[in-house]
Amino acid sequence: MFLAIDAGNSNVVFALFDSKSGRWTNQFRLETKTPKLISQLSKKVPLYFLEHDIHLSQIEKIGFSSVVPEVNEIIEQFCERFFGRIPYQITPESYAVLPVRALRPNEIGSDLMCNVMAAYTKVQGPVIIVDFGTALTFTAVNSTGEILGVNIVPGLQTAIRALFTNTSKLPEVELKMPDSALGKNTIHAIQAGVLYGYTGLVKGMLQAIIEETQLNFTVVATGGLSSILTSLEGVFDEIDRNLTLEGLRLITEKNDAFN
Repeated sequence: MFLAIDAGNSNVVFALFDSKSGRWTNQFRLETKTPKLISQLSKKVPLYFLEHDIHLSQIEKIGFSSVVPEVNEIIEQFCERFFGRIPYQITPESYAVLPVRALRPNEIGSDLMCNVMAAYTKVQGPVIIVDFGTALTFTAVNSTGEILGVNIVPGLQTAIRALFTNTSKLPEVELKMPDSALGKNTIHAIQAGVLYGYTGLVKGMLQAIIEETQLNFTVVATGGLSSILTSLEGVFDEIDRNLTLEGLRLITEKNDAFN
């Protein structure tokens, strides 16, 4: 089995890929917050493996992607102690052997490169990846695998939390698509404003990218919140929640072949 560890701003995702079935079979998350993460790694990871009857001997390879540098050493030390091996960490040097290219490898997050690697490998043509995470990102790739550019806006949960944090009377609400764009109470008003607003944002951003590049893109959505905006049905050619994990696996395998 291949173990992918993806450290994002909100969560560290652990996921197992079964090479025999060609499927991602297990997945769980821990909070990225450093003090809590140390405790969770020591307690929850061993417990998860025990409860799901996964033996450490089944882990053949570990790939690690992180956009949170302060947790890198913590996770590497845990892997060495628990799994008996240091994971392969994706860095800008990892991109040299890939069929996709970034103009500034040192400036692009490894999570975005994982998305690009997975999406371009699948599509083999122009593709836009819309990633609904802590940030909402749009990454455009041309037919030769070159990243044309990226844009970043606050994610859905980030926008909701900003309203709650920076106002005295507005509550933090559930990310749930309301039936109407006009809220009938405070909670529905916030949901309508953010979720219908982001519907327009996504459509407008995709239109702007397509008009600027004049390319016929396949549009792939990913991220844990990619299915929240039901009003975007038909906008995406595909929704793949495992896109980042698959790219992490592909980049690790590609570099392993050259080492």
